[in-house]
Amino acid sequence: MKSLIRFDPLFKEKVWGGEKLKQEFGYDIPSSKTGECWAVSGHENGASLVSDGEFAGKTLRELWNEEPELFGEGTNGEFPLLVKLIDARDDLSIQVHPDNEYARKNEGYAYGKTECWYIVSADPGSHLVLGHHAETEEELAGMVREEKWNDLFRYVPIKAGDFVYVPSGTVHAIGAGIMLLEVQQSSDITYRFYDYDRPDQEGKLRELHIEDSIACSMVPHEDKTPKRKEWAEEDAKVAELIDNSYFSVRHVTIDGSYILRRRAPYQLITILEGEGEASFNGTVQAFQKGEHLLVPADTPAVQWKGSMKMIVAEPGHEA
Repeated sequence: MKSLIRFDPLFKEKVWGGEKLKQEFGYDIPSSKTGECWAVSGHENGASLVSDGEFAGKTLRELWNEEPELFGEGTNGEFPLLVKLIDARDDLSIQVHPDNEYARKNEGYAYGKTECWYIVSADPGSHLVLGHHAETEEELAGMVREEKWNDLFRYVPIKAGDFVYVPSGTVHAIGAGIMLLEVQQSSDITYRFYDYDRPDQEGKLRELHIEDSIACSMVPHEDKTPKRKEWAEEDAKVAELIDNSYFSVRHVTIDGSYILRRRAPYQLITILEGEGEASFNGTVQAFQKGEHLLVPADTPAVQWKGSMKMIVAEPGHEA
């Protein structure tokens, strides 16, 4: 491989979106209601475009189908992961995502949606909805029918640097004032419990999915966020946020030089802060805050030099 593969960000406008993606990362966003940056995506609803180099102009979806050697073995089906940056100026709907089995049976799609969040920034007093207080499915359904939202949902305070694991079946919502990086299965299936009775951009109330939401929800709720593992290595501080069958995610802070080795055939990297350069086999590339890239399977260990913070995501064995 001649170089690492850099992607252009793809933006999605949302009723709850804002302008922090421009303010924080300098992106040329489409409007003041920009809620999502699809940073690395092979999904049919928005596939990342290669910025430069040998594959400039191709989408990640095309690379997955046409250049399997970039990803190692097992490139059948869909590209398994999706990396996003999310700016929640207002509260997101309270929602849940299906597991793989439910998605295949009811939506005809290969993946449900298990995800995780690294909190990039959070206004004072920000919170998430994470789980509920119902002990049985019957109690959950009853509280939903009676719209006892404040009694039903669990509200969790949050701050920059926190990490949250959101497996399929977890009732959840990102609260106003939070910007986060999300690593998820490549799925766009969402079932909404509640959306604050607010209209969308066309003045219509967004659709709710009460039956699917109840059917998919984990009852009772269990908090499954693992304890992070931290260590120093060369000129870097590494925090392993999660490592499971869906994905592995690390937060890496580099101040100097660090060889970032792969644990899976390929890596997806987002630079959250700073700048630096990546080198291997005599090739040197510069990267800066807000850029997103793929380290392909045929790339040797990459040496990073500079001062930067990054999120490194890799597919798990079930991805």
